[in-house]
Amino acid sequence: MTVFGADLMARLDAFAGFTEEPGLLTRLFLTTQHRAAADWLMELMGKAGMNARLDPAGTVVGRYEGTVPGAPALLIGSHIDTVRNAGRYDGNLGVLAAVAAVAELDRRGERPPFAIEVLGFGDEEGVRFPVTLTGSRAVAGRFDPAALETRDRDGVRMADALRAFGGDPEAIATAARKPGEALAFLELHIEQGPVLEAEGLPVGIVTAINGATRFAVRLRGMAGHAGTVPMALRRDALAAAAEMTLAAERVAAASESGLVATVGRIEAKPGAVNVIPGEVVFTLDVRAPEDAVRRDACAAILADFEGIAARRGVELAVETTHDAAAAPCSPGIRRQIEAAVVRAGVRPLSLPSGAGHDAMAFAGVLPMGMLFVRCKGGISHNPAESITSEDADLAVRILLDIIRHFEHETPTA
Repeated sequence: MTVFGADLMARLDAFAGFTEEPGLLTRLFLTTQHRAAADWLMELMGKAGMNARLDPAGTVVGRYEGTVPGAPALLIGSHIDTVRNAGRYDGNLGVLAAVAAVAELDRRGERPPFAIEVLGFGDEEGVRFPVTLTGSRAVAGRFDPAALETRDRDGVRMADALRAFGGDPEAIATAARKPGEALAFLELHIEQGPVLEAEGLPVGIVTAINGATRFAVRLRGMAGHAGTVPMALRRDALAAAAEMTLAAERVAAASESGLVATVGRIEAKPGAVNVIPGEVVFTLDVRAPEDAVRRDACAAILADFEGIAARRGVELAVETTHDAAAAPCSPGIRRQIEAAVVRAGVRPLSLPSGAGHDAMAFAGVLPMGMLFVRCKGGISHNPAESITSEDADLAVRILLDIIRHFEHETPTA
């Protein structure tokens, strides 16, 4: 029996060497380090029996032909860009595990009745430019050309960076798969959360990628002397924000639909130890795997905010800064992933993804699904990101099993 875990972990360690910061893993979209990683990946794909190329949007594409050359392809992939000071498994695991699975097919001389394309996307993280999912949106036919005019913090246009990288801004539309060229999209990814570890399970089946709504909230009360203004006469903006934070937590905690709500940033002014805060700004992030649940929760939370503001005598202003729909995984693909998990002897657990992924770009375009791999402590976007060799090995085996039993679903499956 081939053992995949040790080799995969070694390759992930080697891949982490393509970084802008020695001793840390930082590989931003369209940098020289991203290009070096792409070249290394294309070489690895070639050794695995694939024809590798770089598409116009900077995605690494490795194609393994099926029994009939030119057949429609099962797309499997994730991203190879990172956040700053990243962990080495976010994104990278899904790409290199897919390469390992294809390499095993090639070693055994197996050709499925369809092609396989392994995709190493760039710009899933959205760190360098103020856009995300550039590579996956291009393949899905959803790329917005306006993104090419965005600039990084050094003033470099994305179009210019893409051209220097070896892509082709004018030809991005050709990266899209035409009808009949692709069968489905699969993504293997670390969970980036603690659920699988808490359940004692190595893998899980994703039900949907949560939709997310974000708000910027501003409260205006009245600053005053901390020693001379009686409690009953205060218009304390920070106390109001604290009550609002707990109200958001209460609404989310009462839901049984995977709803989460987070106040992630808060700032009080004037910020002196002996002054009642007269102004507060804070953020609210609400996510759920079902859009209706998220919308209802947002309405309930904001209604609570209005009541709190009125009772405490503070002015409330709310701005929606982000709103993204949920991306449900295709039921047919979920069933196939679950069947492979069961065949591997693992209790199947379905769970939503609270984080965004490249798979979002394919929702409604192709049948898509995701397999999560347990990560230690649920830690991600952090050098402490950790998985085991045994879980990595199992993930490749399950991916291989999915490929071997794959049945094409229609886009509405």
